[in-house]
Amino acid sequence: MNDLIVGMVQQSCSADRDASLRASMKGIRQAASQDAQLVVLQELHTGLYFCQSEDTRCFDQAETIPGPSTEAFGALARELGIVLVTSLFERRAPGLYHNTAVVLEKDGTIAGMYRKMHIPDDPGYYEKFYFTPGDLGFSPIDTSVGRLGVLVCWDQWYPEAARLMAMAGADMLIYPTAIGWDPLDDEDEQQRQLQAWITIQRSHAVANGIPVISVNRVGFEPSPETGGQGAQFWGNSFVAGCQGEILVQAGRQEEVLMVTLDRQRSETVRRIWPFLRDRRIDAYGDLTRD
Repeated sequence: MNDLIVGMVQQSCSADRDASLRASMKGIRQAASQDAQLVVLQELHTGLYFCQSEDTRCFDQAETIPGPSTEAFGALARELGIVLVTSLFERRAPGLYHNTAVVLEKDGTIAGMYRKMHIPDDPGYYEKFYFTPGDLGFSPIDTSVGRLGVLVCWDQWYPEAARLMAMAGADMLIYPTAIGWDPLDDEDEQQRQLQAWITIQRSHAVANGIPVISVNRVGFEPSPETGGQGAQFWGNSFVAGCQGEILVQAGRQEEVLMVTLDRQRSETVRRIWPFLRDRRIDAYGDLTRD
């Protein structure tokens, strides 16, 4: 079969970890009931986006890999016979933490993981306080449904990350995401940000000739700091095809999104648009300069 059925769980999260986990698992089951072979969850889906502030108590939320979440989601992947992309706050060692995506094979085992490489530090997104930049590089994860080029959120703004995943043989790019607006932004500014986010990821699909799967969280999460504005996560999870075409897109509410991908499409598109063939790596040395 050349088709791959993919499910994406766009959800809101709460401080109640068990409730957030139940919401993720409910979405996974819904996608599996619609014949999904691959299901993708959003960034840090087990609770609130705690990076709105800098608070050492939040490190208590981190967990080991393997650990409680990989055991629970691995069991669910095995029960449903699906490949599952999850996103966790990883405690690698005392005082050493990562923002990590874990891919679970349909037998429940860990197929691989990716530690977020680009770490933002912006108002409301103080991730450098919590996460050490990844050390695993840009390596696709081999699974029974293909080679998954898993990246995380802020990575999606960098064409270099997408290209390196593509050059390493990724069949698709997958971005678990947590991005939203400052509630004080006016409608015009919100739309500029949203369209920029969509456009840059569609461009990765075009430039590399592979589909892009982007799964964002949704809902308002208040700031833990007095006087903070909070974050309105904008949802709009989507899948772009190999020429940047939007195959499916969610709105601003909780939703399980489904799409069927043609696994042969990349080969067809790359034959007519051979961007990888025509790269001039002999002239790109300055890209590695500060």
